[in-house]
Amino acid sequence: MPGTITDEIEIIDAGRGGGTDIPAGGDDGDESGSGSRGTPQRAYFTVIQLALAGIIMFFMALTSSFLVRKGLANDWVAFNFPRVLWLNTLILLASSITIQIARRHLRGHQRAAFKRWWSITTSLGVLFLAGQFIAWRQLAHQGVFLVTNPSSSFFYVLTAAHGLHLLGGILALVYVSRRNWQRARISQATATDVASIYWHCMDGLWVFLLALLYLGR
Repeated sequence: MPGTITDEIEIIDAGRGGGTDIPAGGDDGDESGSGSRGTPQRAYFTVIQLALAGIIMFFMALTSSFLVRKGLANDWVAFNFPRVLWLNTLILLASSITIQIARRHLRGHQRAAFKRWWSITTSLGVLFLAGQFIAWRQLAHQGVFLVTNPSSSFFYVLTAAHGLHLLGGILALVYVSRRNWQRARISQATATDVASIYWHCMDGLWVFLLALLYLGR
């Protein structure tokens, strides 16, 4: 499974070596962060693009398997779709709005507002994962488990895989809010943008998976 965004950031952030102190001041105008003179900030965007390409390819492979398996035999059994998934979708879409609000406050150097909206986004992400667990519990009450039939197997696999990748996004949000930016090789503004790109991608991916699972069940 492709790595999470925090893995990619830490590789660039810690892998430059040298052991010398990083001078204060970033190259993208973020006064609270400090970019590395040896690491162009655009390199982080290249890393996240490559990571997202791998993640999308992974889920496209699962989607192809889903469609092929459904057409192979008549053992594909429909089940009642957990209603909490619709609420979960609204929660995740709302988090895309709050993360954009947080970014706007950071650009305006409104640190308190940025932290508040960034924390709201993180909380919404955690709430989404809790909702996914509730959805699995609702299916269990129906007697629908991972090995019940092919349709339920793909539901659990796809939602669990997305949940793991979203958890990586939550860790990235925590990284941005807790990092000591005075000694970081990536500026806070760049880290915020990279984390936001990943987060929006996870939101869009969920909408796609929801449509696939609902229409293909």
